[in-house]
Amino acid sequence: MKRIDLHTHSLLSDGELVPSELARRAERLGHEAIAITDHVDLSNIDWVVPRIAKVAAELNRHMDIRVVPGAELTHVPIKTIAKLARLARRLGAELVVVHGETLVEPVHEGTNDAALSSSDVNILAHPGLLTQEQADRAHEGGIYLELTSRQGHCMANGWIARTAMESKAKLLVNTDAHTPDELLTLEEALRVARGAGLSEGDAQMAVVENPKLLLEGL
Repeated sequence: MKRIDLHTHSLLSDGELVPSELARRAERLGHEAIAITDHVDLSNIDWVVPRIAKVAAELNRHMDIRVVPGAELTHVPIKTIAKLARLARRLGAELVVVHGETLVEPVHEGTNDAALSSSDVNILAHPGLLTQEQADRAHEGGIYLELTSRQGHCMANGWIARTAMESKAKLLVNTDAHTPDELLTLEEALRVARGAGLSEGDAQMAVVENPKLLLEGL
């Protein structure tokens, strides 16, 4: 088993590392794959996403780790989410994350619903106190719900895990890493899943099997 992290940030938004160093540090930690999903809105999406796609293609030619180009739609107006998700795809993002309604930031109310309505969205990140209906929609739409190790955002992990399990929605454990020390080993990620209340088997699904399923579908 190897670690897969599908939500990280480079200095193309507010992370500390260039994509090459981020990928190398993840590779040394035993990662099989890492997605670089820098924050975007309409002001920078056409600048950030093509650059991530370009460097990912180059790194994938020379490294053992798979680097997935992505984007995280962050604090955007809810009526623009579907449009920006489509645009991110056209610009080269293989993975589209939406910054969900975390408990610790003033995300627009309705962001979770808008993300779950878009067929171009793969992951609803740190969705906060999502409803059972929203978890049902995530399951029906094949959108993955995130458990995170990120400080603050992780406050709702237990709620998200319980709600997702009742709906059979697929869970992932991501770091939302902005610094190299925020990347997790496989065992550390499993502890995040178990800490959210998942059984050993469900923790394995969230950390190992579900990320592989998502990558296979890209």
